Amino acid sequence: MNIDIRKITYRDVTELQNISKQTFFETFASDNSEENMKDYLENTFSVEKLTAELNDTNSEFYFAELDGSSIGYLKVNEGASQTELKDKNALEIERIYVLKAYHGKKVGQILYDKAIELAKERKVKYLWLGVWEKNARAIRFYEKNGFITFDKHIFKLGNDSQTDIMMKLVINQ
Repeated sequence: MNIDIRKITYRDVTELQNISKQTFFETFASDNSEENMKDYLENTFSVEKLTAELNDTNSEFYFAELDGSSIGYLKVNEGASQTELKDKNALEIERIYVLKAYHGKKVGQILYDKAIELAKERKVKYLWLGVWEKNARAIRFYEKNGFITFDKHIFKLGNDSQTDIMMKLVINQ
């Protein structure tokens, strides 16, 4: 499988919206109410919100593509655009989402490797992320890649308060 990584621009907003909604739904719908999922998908992945994120110079998105079709994506944030820490010496992985049909095929690892490359280019000290405590598959993936838990925070999905485990990986001392 030859997977290409391509930086996403505002011209890709509809494609980004489609894959964002599909991957989030596939990953989390079975553990959440239909109402909370609908609310989250409509608000978080609206064209307006995604366009604003794409125009944010402290955030970047990348597609993983197979034969010209998007099968996953990465979103990273730095500086003030980080969702929590806002540390100038850190890069946040906000999203690594892969279509369910491609789980277990190293797509997530390729997107993760892109995040590592970006962190090294920027010479940040560490990468960090938040992952839902019930997402055991993602937690195992990050632990396998050397991430350690350092805190927790609350993530709101509709009217449901959920606990995210915050994890980090030191890149440059």
